[in-house]
Amino acid sequence: MAELHFFTGTMDSGKSTLALQTDHNHAARGRVGRIFTAHDRAGDSVISSRLGLTRDAVEVDAEFDFWHYVVGALTHGARIDYLICDEAQFYTREQVDQLAKIVDELQLDVFCFGILTDFRTSLFVGSQRLVEIADRVHTLQVETLCWCGKRATHNARTEDGIMVTEGDVIVVGDVEDAGMSGPPADVAYEVLCRQHHRRRLTADRARAVSLTSEPLPFG
Repeated sequence: MAELHFFTGTMDSGKSTLALQTDHNHAARGRVGRIFTAHDRAGDSVISSRLGLTRDAVEVDAEFDFWHYVVGALTHGARIDYLICDEAQFYTREQVDQLAKIVDELQLDVFCFGILTDFRTSLFVGSQRLVEIADRVHTLQVETLCWCGKRATHNARTEDGIMVTEGDVIVVGDVEDAGMSGPPADVAYEVLCRQHHRRRLTADRARAVSLTSEPLPFG
């Protein structure tokens, strides 16, 4: 029986790598799939991994309809056995429901990959709906670490090097920009443990504090 899977983890936990590996494994068994993504850091219509792997993909914008896309392709003679859906946190509630309908009515496997919560520690709409209705929810076992060495559980956004907790939910940046030497990127992302996310203590901020007499922001 076909199932709707949701694989989730923090940034830099290997979601896109797993998405590409899942596609490879199924394709190696003669199955035919379609790959989708939204707001990938590498640009439109591409899925990219920080390991350097990339694949062309169908870009999912707010108006995209998975049901119409798949039914249209099948009607015109295409073969589709499964869907790979990366950056699923950015999908709308309606789009996730369309994916569930594809599983139930067309018996196609759907594999979704995405971050659970945004930089404000609030659930993404797409991720929330997937948790609500997916047949299986998998937490990725690749452990990401906060700068302090503890397990990272939260995604932080920095703007000009300063951590922020307000603003637009969708702003594309890259976790690799965080903590780099030189001028900070306009927007970057960093994974933190809950304690340091609550204190807004990023790696750069921790280094700055260690070089001054300023006390750590307890409380």
